[in-house]
Amino acid sequence: MPRGASIDGFRLAYDRAGDGPPVVALHGWPGSRRDYREVAALLDGAVDLVVPDLRGFGESDRHDVALDAYSAVGQAASILGLIDELGFDRPVLVGYDVGSRIAQAIAAQRPETVRALVLSPPLPGIGDRVLTPDAQREFWYQPFHRLSLSAELIDGRRDAVAVYLRHFWEHWSAAEFAPDPAELEALFDAYARPGAFVASIAWYRAGAGTVAVAQAEHEPAPEDRVDVATTVLWPTEDPLFPVAWADRLDAFFARADLHVLNGVGHFVPLEAPSDVAAAIASATGTSA
Repeated sequence: MPRGASIDGFRLAYDRAGDGPPVVALHGWPGSRRDYREVAALLDGAVDLVVPDLRGFGESDRHDVALDAYSAVGQAASILGLIDELGFDRPVLVGYDVGSRIAQAIAAQRPETVRALVLSPPLPGIGDRVLTPDAQREFWYQPFHRLSLSAELIDGRRDAVAVYLRHFWEHWSAAEFAPDPAELEALFDAYARPGAFVASIAWYRAGAGTVAVAQAEHEPAPEDRVDVATTVLWPTEDPLFPVAWADRLDAFFARADLHVLNGVGHFVPLEAPSDVAAAIASATGTSA
């Protein structure tokens, strides 16, 4: 398992496979770089695919430092450092959940370094709709993560980690999807290490979660929209992000192409790997 150079004291563990146009795929919470294992298999070496564990996740470094290090900007710094270290020329960035926000931050900061985006929610345009009663029934976990109580109840306790994370993997996915039991148990083991759960929720404590970001967002001027070719894969069965919230994409992206994934839940790379692989192939001009 390779590890990238230190950026702000963080080294990222990553998997790399294939030989072709560069692609960097970013996972979500509660996940890891293993979220893209089915996508990698379908791509079958057609692209140079790098999938890192984000700061604080999996086998990447985690430190007890200022929370800004785990924000979208902090996470983006590590990904940009890895891109530069590997000598990637304008990779395609792929992301869902936390990974989607980080890919968007990179495209906003350094659009010249990104060939294209392949994104699943969250995406901008949600606004105050995140505060509706229906939405708040789903997003309760984000303010909970900002309480010290969450760490006291869960961190370092394997049984508590398993119960807590299983809830999200079962509730956020489509009814027809069942995560691989062995993969799920391995994920629980990783999150159950002392300090690992706390590091994974530092994203929310840094104010980078959807509830905080959606309330603060402002529609940019047309010339300030993200001007990177963007494929949006929006699932219909994600309880967090209804498809109706895709109605303002054009206000934030100059070139967004929306694809609605019927019967798919939140964990798009694992629930719809063929759609993700096809979007990557299209963005890179390869075949999957």
